[in-house]
Amino acid sequence: MITLWGRATSANVQIAAWALAELGLDFERRDVGGKFGGTSTPEYGTLNPNRLVPTLQDGDLTMWESAAILRYLGARYGAESFWPADPAKRAALDKWAEWSKTSFQPTFLAGVFLPLFATPQAKRDMAAVANSVARLKSLTGIINSRLSDGPYLSGESICFADVIIGVPLYRYFTLAGFERAEAPNLEAYYQRLTERPAYVKHVMVSYESLRAVG
Repeated sequence: MITLWGRATSANVQIAAWALAELGLDFERRDVGGKFGGTSTPEYGTLNPNRLVPTLQDGDLTMWESAAILRYLGARYGAESFWPADPAKRAALDKWAEWSKTSFQPTFLAGVFLPLFATPQAKRDMAAVANSVARLKSLTGIINSRLSDGPYLSGESICFADVIIGVPLYRYFTLAGFERAEAPNLEAYYQRLTERPAYVKHVMVSYESLRAVG
């Protein structure tokens, strides 16, 4: 049995959980982090010295860092459509996975989502949010253009890069209070993801518990 440590509302945990489910792998998820605590225990520290989530245990292997977990799962359990064997074909997808991790996700999650949803109104820096929204519109244009090539990043079938790009889109399209760029290809892509049972179960998770009080 594969064990995934981390709360369901963590975007990084969702990357691992969605990948596991998309690959048809049985796993047990254990709630740690956030309101559940548990990451400061000596036992958890032996699994993950960073004391963050997610942590994955697969037999004798213990891993942390969501993107590394995803790549491991793809390499070990993924079919060609999910994890291409050819390094050049895989690299063409992997650059988009990295782009999401280093550009789109931090701009949206840290620059827009957390300030507007998880920060008390009196403490919000709306000028900084406006700058992030402007930056996000530019980034949205980039991925919208890329998604004109097919239903998913690799074509007709979902791949590992779709997992990293797809996770923040649930919050992106459901968060109120900011102006989204016009991006029909991205919107259609998101709608396709919402039709996937694994996405519905592991990514379309209420984030109401993250709402700031006040």
